[in-house]
Amino acid sequence: MNIALIIAGGSGNRMGQDIPKQFIHVNNCPVIVHTMLAFQKHPDITSIAVVCLCGWETVLHSYAHQYNVTKLHWIFPGGGNGQESIANGIYGLKENGVKEDDLVLIHDAVRPLVSQGIISSNIAICKQYGYAITGIQCREAILESDDGFYSTTSIPRDKLIRTQTPQTFRLTNIIKSHEEARQKGIRNSVSSCTLLAELGGYEMHIVPGEERNIKITTTEDLEIFKVLMQTSKEDWLK
Repeated sequence: MNIALIIAGGSGNRMGQDIPKQFIHVNNCPVIVHTMLAFQKHPDITSIAVVCLCGWETVLHSYAHQYNVTKLHWIFPGGGNGQESIANGIYGLKENGVKEDDLVLIHDAVRPLVSQGIISSNIAICKQYGYAITGIQCREAILESDDGFYSTTSIPRDKLIRTQTPQTFRLTNIIKSHEEARQKGIRNSVSSCTLLAELGGYEMHIVPGEERNIKITTTEDLEIFKVLMQTSKEDWLK
């Protein structure tokens, strides 16, 4: 099986709204439903699981029914941080009979514009190499700063990758990584790829991402999302 594990355990405090950002409506549809529908319509995705902010499970169930997200099979409780939420999800899948060799596509609930091509590439690369990390080559000039106001140092961009999600693993491999992290006292890594990097020794294969695959963190991101939903690539562009 190929399972989308959507991480929606955060409260979205940085956006400063009355409801979590993953449940904000855009074009009469919650952001998290836009995200689930991207995996719902992909023919190679067998099931969807969501790690949900506690207290919002019933709302999520209702939305899945309303928008016909038939592949949603499991809802797991969110954790105290992203690493804990992912752990809740992968151990929940194991407890519910998902096989060790099944693929798990770990994805941010607030990346609703993930393309069918990115999903397909994640599945193909993970099947071939065991790991797949969506990312984009950095194009901007990068400065290093301790306080966000002053900088005296630049960082060469040639080797820098801006990671996105999905990040895809065989279930047995990602569980093994979380168990190793627990033993080493790593408890708050910001994503699966940074967790593997902190552990060391893992060769992570990069899947080309897309600028459209934005992560909605601010109200400005919401406005960009609305615009991107109304646009498509011109036919004459190569």
